[in-house]
Amino acid sequence: MTKFETLLNILDTIIKEAPSSMTKKYPKKPKDTEELNQARSRAFIHLYLKVSFGLLDFNEREHFITDESYDGGIDGYYINKENKTVYFIQSKFRTNSSNFETKEIALEEILVMDVNRVLDGEEFDENGNEYNGKIKQLQREISTTESIARYSNQVIILANLFNIKQSDLRKLTGGFASEVFDFEQCYDKLVFPVITGTFFNATDLNINIDLSNKNAGSKISYTVQTKKGECEITVLFVPTIELGRIMYRYKNSILKYNPRSYLGHEGKNVNNAIRETIIEKYTNEFALFNNGITMLSDETYINEKIGQKNKAQLIVKNPQIINGGQTSYTLSRIYEENIQKDVEKVFLNKEVLLKIITLLENNKHESKVELINDISEATNKQTPVIHADKMSNEKLQIEIQKCLFDRYGLLYERKRGEFADGVFNGYIPQEAVMERNLFFRMFYCANGRITKAREKKLFLKQGITFQSLTAGDKLDNSYFGYLCFQKLDEMKQPTQRVDLSTYAKVFVMTVLFKPGKLVDYNAIADNSYKLVNQHWKGFLEHYKDNIAETKTRINKKTQEVTTYQSYNYSKWFDSARFRQDIIDYFSTKTSANIGIANSGA
Repeated sequence: MTKFETLLNILDTIIKEAPSSMTKKYPKKPKDTEELNQARSRAFIHLYLKVSFGLLDFNEREHFITDESYDGGIDGYYINKENKTVYFIQSKFRTNSSNFETKEIALEEILVMDVNRVLDGEEFDENGNEYNGKIKQLQREISTTESIARYSNQVIILANLFNIKQSDLRKLTGGFASEVFDFEQCYDKLVFPVITGTFFNATDLNINIDLSNKNAGSKISYTVQTKKGECEITVLFVPTIELGRIMYRYKNSILKYNPRSYLGHEGKNVNNAIRETIIEKYTNEFALFNNGITMLSDETYINEKIGQKNKAQLIVKNPQIINGGQTSYTLSRIYEENIQKDVEKVFLNKEVLLKIITLLENNKHESKVELINDISEATNKQTPVIHADKMSNEKLQIEIQKCLFDRYGLLYERKRGEFADGVFNGYIPQEAVMERNLFFRMFYCANGRITKAREKKLFLKQGITFQSLTAGDKLDNSYFGYLCFQKLDEMKQPTQRVDLSTYAKVFVMTVLFKPGKLVDYNAIADNSYKLVNQHWKGFLEHYKDNIAETKTRINKKTQEVTTYQSYNYSKWFDSARFRQDIIDYFSTKTSANIGIANSGA
């Protein structure tokens, strides 16, 4: 699945979110390609608003889209009260992969943006056309925004615009600061964050607390000294609806330091138990049954004097949930399912224990990761944290994930469950996610280390660097090998295990067929696996005598010695001659042009 195909999936899912009253602009069943492309073009602006400003509701985002006739060249806007900036959006969606990644927006299209005229309160463009109602709505909202004089203005261009200086861009936009989201930025800052649920970062979280049944006050707080510096620990019970609301909005953005994300299928039993206690019970057993949630914070404040009886407010700065992610995410799913119904009733009177660790001295990433690993080791009981999970936030894993997505569009799951939100929302299919062990198996077998690819717990037995992974064409070999493996895997029976021969076939296909251009990889993988399967048994039989080893067996009762032939395929597969044997044999078995890969595999 390419990055552009993933983008289209996301846009089509956004279109499906549109209410029935908007089917003219967002048809569920477009009558032609043009109608579909127009809907996707508007959905593209929705995607930017969703990722950049955390606007989850379709109607809320649609409010800010102005893309209609007489819009003054402004396709959308947003007034951000947090950073006091008014954003003016110009979008140019391209309908196929090639154009999306190569075609630039015409400079004339940027010049037609009437940002200055709109801010000056003009009601007509320079040609005497009256601005549409959405542009007038924008003017009204700007004029009624408190302290608007303190706001800055910024132009967002959702299109390719290469090799242009910021100073020249300012001239085109009428003197305003600008940010360009070209195709790489769109994949990096819009597509990937939305499928991993990390698209909107929480800076300050406000959590409302019920004090009505807390005789000793809202919290217990004390300071401890650790090897990572001084920490303050705050422990209190908070309403489960507050955690559900927060996770619904921020999702995996506040699980970045957690060694894993939401475990859908793997954590099914735990998730069901959480769900049952919330939905089916009307009393607060949840506070007894659940182990609670541990949150990391840079600063923590609790105010019990907020002008409301039996209420207090908790504020945490740059929060990260490092234990209890399953609980939090399941609460968010319950919240999302009931948000339009009786969500308050579902969560009524149910609370969960929250422990907040505030780092008072050290906010370095490395220290946080080390502390998190220590806490996960000591506290996690409900769903075990395996050793591979603990490695998920290491620099190497982050580099691998980014590289595979940027170059191939592969979704490398360095952290279990991190793509669950994308799968749940229909942005990506589950089969598009690449399990972390599988990547390393493909890396080894496609580059000639076939028996290494079969090792157990391969993820933990690395000792390699990012530089060694990406040296030469090793990564391209791995990607082509992965495409070949997918085709071979489709051919086997569901209960059939992946054996050594499968990994050897991946190497054979890589040696024989890997093309020079990435764009050809999928088609070549589709057409080559049948040839290898067809001749595989003959290939093994042809070289059988070359790899035969004569061995002896002694009968313990009679002491009779017999000789027999042993065939060590593992040793042959890993030998230097195996590559040449592949080329010699398969070149004679078909009249088709086998493109022997000069891959050094």
